[in-house]
Amino acid sequence: MLVTFKTEFAASVTLFDSIALSLLNMMGYSKLVPGAIRAEDVPEALNSLNKAIAGLPEEKPMQDEDQEDERVSLRNRALPLITLLRSAADTKSYVIWEEGL
Repeated sequence: MLVTFKTEFAASVTLFDSIALSLLNMMGYSKLVPGAIRAEDVPEALNSLNKAIAGLPEEKPMQDEDQEDERVSLRNRALPLITLLRSAADTKSYVIWEEGL
């Protein structure tokens, strides 16, 4: 399953459900899909996510034995959502998430 995060003035962000649910947990939100963050609560959610990401241990890129490409760390996967949350905070907009396509 995919989860898509949306706000009024930023591009949507779609993540695999396991990543999205981990990030929601870091923000202090339920792992239920669909869901929403009220505009006045977005700055707190952003702050919580930034603190949780900063507290993660440094990850060394891992390589699959059969693949040449590197796996993407949770810290890097969170960046598009952080950008969306910053936009929502700046424009005082709500954020929703729902099952993606």
